[in-house]
Formats: sequence, structure tokens, C-alpha cells
Amino acid sequence: MDLSLSGKKALITGSSRGIGEAIARKLALEKAVVIVHGRDEAQAQRVANEIIALGGCAHVVVGDLTHDDEVQQLVDAAEKLAGSIDILINNAGGSSGLKESWHETQPASWASAYDRNVLAALRVTTRLLPKMQEAKWGRVINISSLAATMPPPTAPEYSACKAAINAMTASMAKAVAADGVTVNAVSPGTIHSSTLDTRFREVADERGLCSKDAPWEEIEHLVLPMFAQVPVGRVGKLDEIAAAVAFLASPIAGYITGINLRVDGGLSPVL
Repeated sequence: MDLSLSGKKALITGSSRGIGEAIARKLALEKAVVIVHGRDEAQAQRVANEIIALGGCAHVVVGDLTHDDEVQQLVDAAEKLAGSIDILINNAGGSSGLKESWHETQPASWASAYDRNVLAALRVTTRLLPKMQEAKWGRVINISSLAATMPPPTAPEYSACKAAINAMTASMAKAVAADGVTVNAVSPGTIHSSTLDTRFREVADERGLCSKDAPWEEIEHLVLPMFAQVPVGRVGKLDEIAAAVAFLASPIAGYITGINLRVDGGLSPVL
């Protein structure tokens, strides 16, 4: 299916690896002009170079989204390289990886997580949204998480931040719907990233289930039930998240706004 994204300019924050990289690659395949963003210029340039080698169009911007001045600089650079941005994917953020419990969690951890996830998205969005409204066309897609609606007992600050992202999405969608701009969230479930792959293999080895060098299908079959009861029976793929984002970014999704699209293999019980 042609998603009619040819020539659309898309800025994907945090796209030098993982989900963001997969989204950048997918949008480039759909002939969008992609702006790869990261804090590591070499990593971001690697992604852009690989996209260009495959016939796509890609540029690189660098900056820390927790600093207002760097956000302004990267937005200015993106617009200078590609022109007005049509599509914004707020993917940057994530957890600290500390997995603090409720006995350990500190206000500083919450403030840092909120800055890294919610305010980072806000800083970029508020700089690009007015021009989308003026153009009467735009897409904002916020990468959320199942943790927003199915929070685990640890890392409460991360779950709270993603819940805030969902609320921000719903509010913004109502505010700009009449201007031809849609705003949606995508919540990945258990996804086969390099980090997850490594962790699953470590667990398989530690518990004597199989060798950590076993084929992924064997690792997945043995270890996934220990982490999540996914009805589909497997973890998701980065490409599946990217495909969902590309659809929401396209003109054919123009009547879809304010939703939280869960790409989770049926894991979430929330309707």
C-alpha cells in the first residue's frame, strides 16, 4: 500500500538506534525525507548513511532534548536542512534502567524522568506545532509504553511519565484537530530490541534453560513466559512498531486522532 508519504519531512527524536531507528528507516522506505536525531552524532550519521545507501533521503541533527537552547538549535537545523517539518515522532526518552522500588524512589528520579520523557517531547512539539497548524496539515506521534496503562511495581516514575504522555496526546489532539493536525500515541509491548535479546539470553543461561547462543526462536519460547503472557506467543518486532507509526503518519490516517495504539500482541486487557 502506498502511504502517500513521498516528500513529507519527518523528524524522529532518538532515532540513532532501537525503535526510533526502525521508524526512520520505515518512513524513508515510504519516501519521506527523514531527519535522524540523537545525542551521539556518529551513531545518528550511521543510520542516515545506511538510509541514503538504500536510496532514501536522510539528514542528521544532534542535541540534548533536556536543554532548551539545544532543542531550538536542532529544530532550526532540521528546518534548514529539510524545510518545514510535517511529521514529528517523539521517541526520545526512556527509563533510567535503575528499576527503583517504591521504597527507594526519590523525587529527583521522577523529576529527571519527567524532563527526559515528557518535557523533552513538549520542547520539540511546541516549536513545530504552530507551523503545522498554519499549513493545515501535520502529524505528531508520541511513543508511549504499556507501562502507562499496565504499570509494574518497580520504576514508578517511568510509568507515570508515559501516562503523562498519553494525557498530553489526548489534550493536544483536541486542541489542533480542526487545523488538520492529528496527534496520536503508540504503545509498544515486549519488543525484540538488542537490550531485550541480551537479557533473554542471559536469563536462559542463568537458569539452565538452554545455551545463550541458541537460536532466537528457542530462547523466545523458553524465556518469554517468564516476562509476559503475550497471547500472540512471541515478542514484537521493531518493524511492527515502525509500520504502525508510518500508518498514523500518513494522509490515509487523517480521521484518526487522540488514540493510544497498543502494539503488544494482545498483552493489554484495556479496551
